Amino acid sequence: MGVTMSELIADLRAETAELITVIESLDPAGWELPTPAEGWAVRDQISHLAWFDDAATGAAADPEGFRSARDALLARGDGAVHELVLASRGLAPRQVLDWFGAARARMTEALAGLDAKDRLPWYGPDMSAASFVTARLMETWAHGQDVADALGVVRVPTVRLRHVATLGVRAMPYGFAMRGLPIPAGPVRVELTLPGGTVWAAGPIGVPDVVRGPALDFCLLVTQRCHRHDTTLEVAGETADAWMEVAQAFAGPPGKGRAPGHAPALAG
Repeated sequence: MGVTMSELIADLRAETAELITVIESLDPAGWELPTPAEGWAVRDQISHLAWFDDAATGAAADPEGFRSARDALLARGDGAVHELVLASRGLAPRQVLDWFGAARARMTEALAGLDAKDRLPWYGPDMSAASFVTARLMETWAHGQDVADALGVVRVPTVRLRHVATLGVRAMPYGFAMRGLPIPAGPVRVELTLPGGTVWAAGPIGVPDVVRGPALDFCLLVTQRCHRHDTTLEVAGETADAWMEVAQAFAGPPGKGRAPGHAPALAG
């Protein structure tokens, strides 16, 4: 959607810097605060990002080696991701922070050297390098929201939300497929207002199925950081309505999401 690889890398670095600013001065107690992800503290959100950053570097540098490691991890079942978090609990907060910083730097450098159309394996379908960077930015933003909620920090939304929205739209079939549901054939038009008032849009004009509203609300919904009923999104059409019930922008099995009435504290 008109975004270059260099722009994506720059925005990934900016999203990373924003998250590090939130966590770098935390005291030990702050690292142990519970987040909305059941059983996960702030430290777990960051170790999760660090672990998968290292995996992403492997996907870029050694795709076949990554596939082998991926298959072994997936064979452990849905609890494997939480097991990885538990394995990192022995690290001191400073070690987690340093790990994240180093893993993110390695990953970003590896991804910056790729062409936007290069194909990389991941835990869902293979992706272009551009989509891969977008996915890492989305994960950073989404887990950053969990951290912000735990700390009572109100984040100011940025135009980087367009990347999360892009992935959310592209992943529309995935949300249905992960639940064993038929993938709708009809298109959906998405019209979102970014911070500053710019309208970001995807999908053909004039179709009956439309999702319209603030980009922040859409991004929170497709990353399952907000329940649909806590958004101001306008949804028209059966396909669009069904999509909003199953939308997920991330690879892997669908999560529980958030219950109604537990929306994050949001800046205007």
